[in-house]
Amino acid sequence: MRFSINIPNFGDFADARTVARVATAAEQAGWDGLFVWDHVVHSKAQRRGQPFGDPWMLLTAAALATSRITLGTLVTPIARRRPEQLARQVATLDGMTNGRVVFGAGLGGPIDDEFGSFGDETDPKVLAGRLDEGLDLLARYWSGEAVNHHGEHYQVDDVTLLPATVRRPRPPVWIAGYWPRKAPMRRAARWDGAVPLFQNANHGEAPPVDELRDLTAYLQQHRTDPTAPYDIIVGGISPTNSAAARALIEPLAEAGATWWDERQLITGTDFYRLDPVLRRIEQGPPTLG
Repeated sequence: MRFSINIPNFGDFADARTVARVATAAEQAGWDGLFVWDHVVHSKAQRRGQPFGDPWMLLTAAALATSRITLGTLVTPIARRRPEQLARQVATLDGMTNGRVVFGAGLGGPIDDEFGSFGDETDPKVLAGRLDEGLDLLARYWSGEAVNHHGEHYQVDDVTLLPATVRRPRPPVWIAGYWPRKAPMRRAARWDGAVPLFQNANHGEAPPVDELRDLTAYLQQHRTDPTAPYDIIVGGISPTNSAAARALIEPLAEAGATWWDERQLITGTDFYRLDPVLRRIEQGPPTLG
């Protein structure tokens, strides 16, 4: 089990210097990763007046401040980005970090605010098509080989994007989605990891062990190569008491989780404030037996 810190790209964390400070503190305290949200407005009603930072600029600041921890987005909606530009951003960060990047992707939401506000498509089926086609294109771009593509959503005519990513054949791709919805988890099974949210556990709340066990079995059934390395990322607020943390997290690890992603409750304000997040970082990651 590895341990990461999860922060949004708004509020106090819209400032790249703040994110660099968080990343430095996380590395020094023994955490294994830092993951940043990728939103442009999130919920307009809730976030009106709050500053936002571009996640790839924030992660660049984190990369320059660290040498060990894994960095990435949880998660990037490919459907509202150009795959070729996104491929360059990820490859540049991967090179800068010597292969410490994970790419988290998903449908994105809230759809009406994040897409509809800009006159973009809001049909989830169309966005899912863009996501799948975009994922395949990203993998091909990261290879450093010539790409020709004539799909439903994207056209590419003899393009080679160099340099290729440091991580070969590409950075790990983790896919987000709500369980027990099957389609996002079938998508996740085709890639390198799953970042599930659960109907019975909001952001900042650990999932029920039996639901995670069911998801793990479903992913295993649908993976092309069940023996290949695979990550399942769950999270919540962990107790600082070692025995209580073990009681919460060890059953999740036994059910298939490979990362514990430390998250504040989204129902409050602590999750976008530096001080409470920094306090938790400095206490260090949970200790398991």
